[in-house]
Amino acid sequence: MSSATPASAVGQQHLWSVDEHLEDILSTVRPLDPIELQLLDAQGCVLVEDVTVPVSLPPFDNSSMDGYAVRVADIAGASEEYPAVLTVIGDVAAGQAEPPTVGPGQAARIMTGAPLPPGAEAVVPVEWTDGGLGAGPVSSMPAHSSAPEGASGEVRVHRPAEARAHVRAQGSDVQAGDRALTTGTVLGPPQIALLAAIGRGTVRVRPRPRVVVVSTGSELIQPGEQLSHGQIFDSNSFALTAAARDAGAIAYRVGAVADDAETLRSTIEDQLIRADLVVTTGGVSVGAYDVVKEALSSIGDPDEEGGIGAGSGVEFRKLAMQPGKPQGFGSVGPDHTPLLALPGNPVSSYVSFELFVRPAIRVLMGLPDDSVRRPTTRAVLTSDKALTSPDGRRQFLRGAYDAEAGAIAPVGGSGSHLIAALAHADALIVVAEDVTSVEPGTEVDVLLLG
Repeated sequence: MSSATPASAVGQQHLWSVDEHLEDILSTVRPLDPIELQLLDAQGCVLVEDVTVPVSLPPFDNSSMDGYAVRVADIAGASEEYPAVLTVIGDVAAGQAEPPTVGPGQAARIMTGAPLPPGAEAVVPVEWTDGGLGAGPVSSMPAHSSAPEGASGEVRVHRPAEARAHVRAQGSDVQAGDRALTTGTVLGPPQIALLAAIGRGTVRVRPRPRVVVVSTGSELIQPGEQLSHGQIFDSNSFALTAAARDAGAIAYRVGAVADDAETLRSTIEDQLIRADLVVTTGGVSVGAYDVVKEALSSIGDPDEEGGIGAGSGVEFRKLAMQPGKPQGFGSVGPDHTPLLALPGNPVSSYVSFELFVRPAIRVLMGLPDDSVRRPTTRAVLTSDKALTSPDGRRQFLRGAYDAEAGAIAPVGGSGSHLIAALAHADALIVVAEDVTSVEPGTEVDVLLLG
């Protein structure tokens, strides 16, 4: 917890705003310490060093086509009617150590990516030649293993070429000493490819945070099992685990924990070994069986004095928002692992994740401030009735956003239990806390989920 939180604001007697709760989370969570990782393990991670190029790419002049390496003067004026006839002195394949030297009236058969041999000034594609067959233009070369004679004999070239034609120059991609990647870059496939191309086998990054998702409720069973009376399928743990992975984390899903405080405490304790962040769902409201609240309200770290105010323990709060009014935030365990406790209603849980958990994950990753929160925009509300914010609380409604029209339409109505609407929404419509009703045609704040 933030030590800046005023004592008078601690606890559920204070109605927290969405911004207050998020700011407390973001001021507490810190980026993970950098580590050195192998390239593929670093995918999705944030770079913490500038990377410079140790060797120019490509490291030598090479062919961009399969064809023949030639001297320009030897093919000047060549045509299909009057081809230039050259002596083929051998093959130049990619990876070949010592290519032959091309002299006047000579050509070397060359493959894409192979170094331009000494004496050659350009490459003519094989499609501009007879391929050594003595007839018209060909479309390809026969495999060397089946026709080794193609590396000798004569070739007829039907078109001229300028100097350096179809040649990739040394350093034309990047030069030695250039900055390849900068601190703060998220490593995706192109960046991994560049690191490999310049010879980097490892890189220093902030690791992807490990997020453990725990759902609670004795009524929950796993999808695929048979429902009995009073039971429902556990969707929250699947939704939040998928959302955590989508945010950039390595996420672990824990099967639903029954409504027993000791079992939940034990489960969370067992999971701390692989958690940089723990997310629970369910059991945070005011009911007699709200197990998360019961299990974690009294937790504190034994090595610190002062309880919540000293940075340990979990505090449960009421937020001025709908859905998602009950929330919990704090830290658990000897390493003060952050924990966010979300409501159990599926829509409340998912909305809470987008507002609070996703930004926490992005901070742990070390992303810049402008990448921590989902983008927001303004859009015109298209609806058949006004939207309301009950009891002065900020309301979040699922919506379908039309970027071209700059419009947002509610999906599934205003009920907080409509989980099916999530599958058809790509935005959240925000009704401000100080607004009790929003009429159709009014501009509203929109949180973009896609």
